[in-house]
Amino acid sequence: MEVAQVLHMNGGMGESSYANNSLLQQKVLCMTKWVREEAVSNLYRDVPRGSLAIADLGCSSGPNTFFVVSEVIKHVERLCLVLKIESPQYTIFLNDLPGNDFNNIFKSLGSFKNKLNTEIVGGIGPCFFNGVPGSFYGRLFPPKSLHFVHSSYSLHWLSQVPEGVENNKGNIYLSTRSPPNVFKAYYHQFQRDFSMFLKCRAEEVVEGGYMVLTFSGRKVEDPSTKDGCYIWELLAIALNHMVSERIIKEEEVDSFNIPYYSASPSEVEREIVKEGSFNINRINVCEVNWDASGGWDPMESESEVLVSGDRGYSVAKFIRAVAEPLLLSHFGEDIIEQVFKRYQQILTDRMSKEKTQVINNITVSMTRK
Repeated sequence: MEVAQVLHMNGGMGESSYANNSLLQQKVLCMTKWVREEAVSNLYRDVPRGSLAIADLGCSSGPNTFFVVSEVIKHVERLCLVLKIESPQYTIFLNDLPGNDFNNIFKSLGSFKNKLNTEIVGGIGPCFFNGVPGSFYGRLFPPKSLHFVHSSYSLHWLSQVPEGVENNKGNIYLSTRSPPNVFKAYYHQFQRDFSMFLKCRAEEVVEGGYMVLTFSGRKVEDPSTKDGCYIWELLAIALNHMVSERIIKEEEVDSFNIPYYSASPSEVEREIVKEGSFNINRINVCEVNWDASGGWDPMESESEVLVSGDRGYSVAKFIRAVAEPLLLSHFGEDIIEQVFKRYQQILTDRMSKEKTQVINNITVSMTRK
């Protein structure tokens, strides 16, 4: 599997699109807003800038794409009023892999800029947007060209499926049944990828620039617990049911592994310290339910997202929006509807019998030395 070619969220505005099934990611953005505002405040008060270059890495498409850009610009404009200085010139870089639905982003750019200008008294300074297709596990920008880098719900995706996991039979990710070498392979791939990410950003971020990253992770050190892998285990169950019914072949499941890693806070911290280019300001962990609509009013957000009353349905749609392209590339189109119908049934059953499951999110704020 060539991950860079097939890993992308479902595009468009259809029923299974990421745009209509990204409420969980939006809730995490709302929960971590204070960390970004703290970073931007420190950045701007230390060195008020005539220009501000912002990069959002793994921007995807849909209502969440402009969420962070909008809130950062609004916060800077508030700071400019307090400091009695002119608005900066904004240069915004929206990055994702080449398969991302950039067309949808560009189509909505005009309405976004108009909306932003009406929401900010007196309008904003010059604002230039750039689409940057490519992997953030390599260089994307000129040296010392970025002031603020943001990424949310992207860095848990690996650059490739780890090597040497052929014996992870019956699983599609880590599980309690995975052999020890599989755990090591996934962790080592995370180390290589995150270290490369940090090295590349160290070249691109100015001295004193800030970076705020949010991962889907785990609280505990043991990667085999439900904390980090249960949602994928249930998808593997759906696939294995189809193997038992001879709808798909056993070897097809055995050869499919998700290029994903739920890191712990200490694992994230170790790689940052080891790479050495950034000072850590804070590491924060927050929880969000699988069914992100529970106990939260989506009208509090700045965009509209479809919400279903069936919790299993909602979670299945969320996973489908992010994982369907991977499944399509490996199993083909014919089995997709069946896989997610079974997955929904399994989720509904488990969520009715077990304590509500959560996804832990690790947010780290750091400064370029």
